[in-house]
Amino acid sequence: MGAVAIEQPTKTTRISKQRVRDGVATAMRLSRQVFDTTCEARVLVTLGLVAVLMLSAIGVVVSAHENRELFNTLSGLQQARDGYQREWSQLLLEQSALSAHGRVEHLAAERFNMVVPGREDIVLVPMMKPVTAR
Repeated sequence: MGAVAIEQPTKTTRISKQRVRDGVATAMRLSRQVFDTTCEARVLVTLGLVAVLMLSAIGVVVSAHENRELFNTLSGLQQARDGYQREWSQLLLEQSALSAHGRVEHLAAERFNMVVPGREDIVLVPMMKPVTAR
């Protein structure tokens, strides 16, 4: 078991009524001096400037917080954009693969029994001359 320190009893003194009155009078005198000092012009200007400084500091903090929130939102949106860009690229590749000429020709022959016509089966239709308005 550890050692235990025993404190010596403290001696209490009684405060006299006169001493209490003197303390209250001193507090009143000091508070009057502080109040009188705050009514001076240069002190009022200083207090006003301190208030403006505090408001400016609070504005900086709020602005920095909003900036961080907006940056986080921007980062999320950029990630979503990149995802959509990847998906779009994949869809373009898929479209080009599905619409390749050889694949379309193979599916047409397989599903619909279509064949490429021979030279003797091709008929050229002459173009009509455009009709002019009178």
